[in-house]
Amino acid sequence: MKIVGMFSFNHGQETIQEQYPWALEELQTVLASVDSLLSLTKASREKTMLGKMLYNPRALNKGFKAKFHELGWKSHKVLCDYPTEFYTSDYVPKKGFRGTFREMDFVKSRVGIEVQFGKYAFMVYNVCAKMTIFRNLGLIDVGIEVVPVREFAKQMSTGVSYFEQFVWDLSQRGVADIDIPVLIVGVI
Repeated sequence: MKIVGMFSFNHGQETIQEQYPWALEELQTVLASVDSLLSLTKASREKTMLGKMLYNPRALNKGFKAKFHELGWKSHKVLCDYPTEFYTSDYVPKKGFRGTFREMDFVKSRVGIEVQFGKYAFMVYNVCAKMTIFRNLGLIDVGIEVVPVREFAKQMSTGVSYFEQFVWDLSQRGVADIDIPVLIVGVI
């Protein structure tokens, strides 16, 4: 796999290049070592492409996980202690929230990386919520979001979002004062 697109959200690319150039180098090392053809294992059950072999996001993620861990990157879970004081007085939840957490795919030396080959909402959540939360918790200062470009996403199940769409939306949204620097990386 390789990087074929980069978008700097809130000065993400500049921040990475100036303060964390090793992170981009390690990402490129990981991408070069992940053979995407090994994850071409999902037989489509969708009407529009019945039987077509597609890239399996879980298999891709497994390859990324192994390679990032070899380089000392760790996934990081944060347990969620959800507030209950906002319920109305006549509501008591039937189950507690024990074991609920948020997780970042890879964290190392204040850099957070998310690899997303899923639905569009997850890309937006990663950049516009999760990375800010992990920064507020003192775990990261900058993020990298790895997503497929359209050409690659078309070889996955329907509904997988892609770099071009995400860049357009982030450009139209603009940067809010709570956003952290994030480099959006399009891969194939």
